[in-house]
Amino acid sequence: MALLEPVYEIVDPDLYERGGMPHDRFRAMRERAPVYRHHGHPDFWAVTRYEDVVHVSRHPELFSSHERLALFPEVEPEARALQQMMMLNQDPPDHTRKRSIVNRGFTPRAINALTDHIRDICQDLVGEAAGRARAGEEIDFVHEIAAPLPLYVICELLGAPVEDRDKIFDWSNKLIGGDDPELQSDPEVGAQAATELYSYANELAARRREDPRDDIVTRLLRPGPDGSELSGNEFELFILLLSVAGNETTRNAASGGMLALFEHPDQWARLLADPSLLPRAVDEIVRWVTPVNMFRRTAMQDTELGGQEIAAGDKVVVFYGSANRDGEVFTDPDTFDVGRDPNPHIGFGGGGPHFCLGAHLARLELTVLFQTLLDTMSTIKLTGNVRRLRSSFINGIKEMPVRLEPHSHG
Repeated sequence: MALLEPVYEIVDPDLYERGGMPHDRFRAMRERAPVYRHHGHPDFWAVTRYEDVVHVSRHPELFSSHERLALFPEVEPEARALQQMMMLNQDPPDHTRKRSIVNRGFTPRAINALTDHIRDICQDLVGEAAGRARAGEEIDFVHEIAAPLPLYVICELLGAPVEDRDKIFDWSNKLIGGDDPELQSDPEVGAQAATELYSYANELAARRREDPRDDIVTRLLRPGPDGSELSGNEFELFILLLSVAGNETTRNAASGGMLALFEHPDQWARLLADPSLLPRAVDEIVRWVTPVNMFRRTAMQDTELGGQEIAAGDKVVVFYGSANRDGEVFTDPDTFDVGRDPNPHIGFGGGGPHFCLGAHLARLELTVLFQTLLDTMSTIKLTGNVRRLRSSFINGIKEMPVRLEPHSHG
């Protein structure tokens, strides 16, 4: 009797809500079926090995983000047409043109100029938490530290009032919460959030055209040296992308990183003893957590990947969470090591045109946040259950109750 091929289920959001990334399944797939024909949704190829994920990422001419979009769910043709204008869902040369425009707001110089502001935000958030700790209170790390940080930074980037952060937080949650009934009870909730965010972007653009400032919105609205500029729809879609991508990734890296340090107290002790490890620790946090687990591509021609024949039109899904634990690339991949070096993780994407635009900003936010926590807190203790996002796309934490213990001098 022929042996049945193993079935690997790795897109069920319940799986992620219950236990986070299914690393045991990923490990088995990398060893036995690194390019695996997964049935349903429709059928797709699950790509789990580092080498193959990087190959797909760096060959947009073979594996398109534009053809059927970059997110996992299937989208009706009429909705797809609008979303194909978003940078996330484009291939070169259109993507290259769009990227060159938005890069104006994300140069290393522009991001480094935010350092003092980010430090002030972190000191305020952690200082407030320390005050509550001295009063004997516990806090929710997600809602009171990890989530506000990127929201304040996004408001600064957009030149938006700080009081708008709660609206941006709410819209972002609804847009990525399609599989979590607590965040999106109905698909219309996500559509409504997108509509409200487009309207908000429109208002921002109108204000900046009337009152230009030194912020990313003003820079994006101005024609570049070659006359290139974003259309109205392109601008709205970019603000939506920034509001979600710039928020969810940093928030969940911060929360997941803190959880990793709870689970590996020896690594927290290492950082307290040697804060110079922090830049490496931030990259290890991004590798370990991998806030964005997967993206979808569409094969544009018949090709071969990992020993499998991929047909033109096939759905191909890359799993960064698996690639970042590939033992062919990382020594002791299931060990959380804040001093890991080298660390060629692909938590910001596998290279190629879609490498994360905000990687430098995310590293800066995480470095300043954890430096502030180390400077202020001797210990941080988990005091209750961690509640995870019901999503196979975002590796997210919704709630994480903690008790902070400030340094005696803090």
